[in-house]
Amino acid sequence: MNERHRLTISLLKLFDLAVVVLSFVLTTFLIVKQQHAHSLMRFLSMRTRVVNLVILVLALVICHIVFRICGLYRSRRLSMLRIEIVDVVKAMTLNTACFLAFASLFSIRMITVQFLAIFWLTGTLLLSIAHLSIRCFAGYVRIRGRDLRYMLVLGTNSRAIEFARILLKSPERGYRLVGFVDDEWGGMTELKEAGFKVVCDYKGLAEYLRRNVVDEMAIYLPFGSFYKYSAEVASLCEQHGITMRLNSNVFGLKSTRWRAEEFDGAQYIATYTNSGEIWPRAVKRMLDIMLAAGALLILSPVLLIAAVAIKLTSSGPIFFPQERIGLNKRRFRMFKFRTMVPNAEKLLADLESLNEAGGPVFKIKNDPRITTIGKLLRRSSIDELPQLLNVLKGDMSLVGPRPLPVRDYEGFNEDWQRRRFSVKPGITCLWQVNGRSGISFDQWMLLDLRYMDEWSIWLDLKILAKTVPAVFRGAGAV
Repeated sequence: MNERHRLTISLLKLFDLAVVVLSFVLTTFLIVKQQHAHSLMRFLSMRTRVVNLVILVLALVICHIVFRICGLYRSRRLSMLRIEIVDVVKAMTLNTACFLAFASLFSIRMITVQFLAIFWLTGTLLLSIAHLSIRCFAGYVRIRGRDLRYMLVLGTNSRAIEFARILLKSPERGYRLVGFVDDEWGGMTELKEAGFKVVCDYKGLAEYLRRNVVDEMAIYLPFGSFYKYSAEVASLCEQHGITMRLNSNVFGLKSTRWRAEEFDGAQYIATYTNSGEIWPRAVKRMLDIMLAAGALLILSPVLLIAAVAIKLTSSGPIFFPQERIGLNKRRFRMFKFRTMVPNAEKLLADLESLNEAGGPVFKIKNDPRITTIGKLLRRSSIDELPQLLNVLKGDMSLVGPRPLPVRDYEGFNEDWQRRRFSVKPGITCLWQVNGRSGISFDQWMLLDLRYMDEWSIWLDLKILAKTVPAVFRGAGAV
């Protein structure tokens, strides 16, 4: 990064903090104007005490740290606008949560839920507009030949050609394609038909870099057969100070994402298939705890009635704790209200021939092991409510792939199905709101993987909202 870019980033950091301050001031003005409790000038004069200035500075420092963590200052040349806006929303959400913590810690009475809602909305809107404006201005400048980056592509396979086409479609990103590097081979027909040129072969790369402007190099060489040469190219890039880009699909993985990590001073590239970001998982866990605790409190009369009904209508315990497969195949005891006769597990072997479900799971509509009250509890899904305790313990989440018994897991015969165990299991998921037992096993597994690939807090909230009417309809319940 040169001095001009460092200065630009520094100015952007100050600008973002100024937007936060402006959002706070605008929110304060709206609240004071609405309440008519004090004049704006009187309120501002109250905020000039030393302790308030210290709190303000500390809050801005935390805001700056949050902005950096959320990636607001990393290069956006190759990323989409949507991703930048999402990062802005993440940053403002975390900052709003920090302001809530400050209000509780320092007893700032004015920072209420209404204040924080207006602050979040104002800050998110202003920051989004600001970053969109900066992005448009940068694109305008780059289209006119300023702030350019010269890109060299190693390899001439179809992925390399597709990358070059995408690069040329977006001149506002400020990239100029220098050309391709490769030895002559039979697959160059597509490259020539596309109008691209090879500027040198592999042996001539070092000399080419010495005599030409190259800012970045995208490597699309086959990893297996060209590993040694890729290492030599990486060394050349390091020596010349050239940015090297590697496509994450180097192993042909379809749903894997990558991130850089540091461990004991060494740099690593980690792969993950679920959300690897800390803040969404933290928000998800916070929602799990709050909603599960609230549901247990509200539904406590229902839980009590169900417990009494089970005890009065059949012999045996009220709860049925069963060993299930959880996160990354960790085993845990899942709680349910008992809906079957006490020796139901021993009777399972005699009923295997009646199984109506495909795949390794066991389901029959008229299971003779289910008690009279058990049928009612299953139809209403009340038998699932004790799993809220598993959510509070951390073994489960409110939303996630359903935890399967050990017996069902042992019947899995495809490894792609086991990816569902790389996230915490849940009480409800897409399978629950899309037919449950009316869906085939393979469709069930595909819905679980779809949930993992598309996961967001918003998706969880939508599934929770759809679960309630699905429970009342008794869709797919057995």
